Amino acid sequence: MLKEKVNNKKNVLGGTLVACCYKPRTGYFRDGYCRTDHSDFGSHVICAEMTSRFLEFTKGRGNDLSTPQPIFGFPGLRSGDRWCLCAIRWKEALEMGLAPPVILEACEESALKFTTIEALQENAVKAVN
Repeated sequence: MLKEKVNNKKNVLGGTLVACCYKPRTGYFRDGYCRTDHSDFGSHVICAEMTSRFLEFTKGRGNDLSTPQPIFGFPGLRSGDRWCLCAIRWKEALEMGLAPPVILEACEESALKFTTIEALQENAVKAVN
């Protein structure tokens, strides 16, 4: 069910944005989609598949995505989980050689304000339905 349409948002390939992940439920709006609006100062628009290296990297930057936070309904992420990342954090990880792979069809087109389509394509995995 990863191909539902949402609010006519486009992905970085110019197609309809598809969901990143429902379990755990991701996205700025926790609807499974890496979409944003003016209230999302982090621009959570890059759908990425977590790696242990990236989880350690982001934890070291003060954003611990691996530890569960039950009060917020956050289960904690493990390698292989998909999650909507802040575009700036993904780009920072890319520059350090630690960027997790992305699912292009699930990355909102606004990600291209922060990185290039070539960088995303070089780090892409194919979406699994």
